[in-house]
Amino acid sequence: MVTKTNSSLKECTPIIEVSELDFAYGSTQALFNVSMDIYEKQVTAFIGPSGCGKSTFLRCFNRMNDLIEVAHTKGGNIKINGVDINKPDVDVIELRKHVGMVFQKSNPFPKSIYDNIAYGLRIQGIKKKEILDQVVEECLRSAALWDEVKDRLQESALGMSGGQQQRLCIARALAVKPRILLMDEPCSALDPVATAKVEELIHELKKNYTIVIVTHNMQQAARVSDRTAFFYLGKLIEYDATDTIFMNPNNEQTEAYVSGRFG
Repeated sequence: MVTKTNSSLKECTPIIEVSELDFAYGSTQALFNVSMDIYEKQVTAFIGPSGCGKSTFLRCFNRMNDLIEVAHTKGGNIKINGVDINKPDVDVIELRKHVGMVFQKSNPFPKSIYDNIAYGLRIQGIKKKEILDQVVEECLRSAALWDEVKDRLQESALGMSGGQQQRLCIARALAVKPRILLMDEPCSALDPVATAKVEELIHELKKNYTIVIVTHNMQQAARVSDRTAFFYLGKLIEYDATDTIFMNPNNEQTEAYVSGRFG
């Protein structure tokens, strides 16, 4: 059972509300009775050992798990802005416009830097060059990339460094104006310098976006997040202000994990 939060963070209106969620892959249950609220314009980190359900939970927010044939919600619900996202009449494409995602491995399209950003807009039918130019620049600036790439926008994105590619993927996600940005271990393949740049970017982006990040790196969770949730064996063990989770957790399992005694 999750340890109740006594967070000192100011409470604001939750943008994501999860109630008693059970989730399974076929007959194997991956999440058990998870309930939590995620707050607007904060960074929420999910930590826990491999296989504990944190990435599965993250992918529930934009229904990426729908792409796995045997995956299904067994009970409970997830509401984003008050809307139950698993209802049959929810437009999943529209949902994913509002809930962007950045994956563990950077996955730029084999196109130019410019076309990577403009791609989502063109799919929506936006063709005017001045609008595309403006959005490309805005998103690259938001991703702290503009000064590095402004003179080579027509070059292939595959020629960028790994850290630049990951920031490009963040910029691409921003182009369709999401409110929520999901990040599944976005720095796991990056060197320390590139990781620091992505972490700096997360700090800037939370001024305008709600960010949920899965990370195996507890130091990273401590550095970038406002709230942290600890998962173990598919259960939410504790969820609280990040300072509380790392400095004064209420649950013995949480304390053992963050102190390195297990996991």
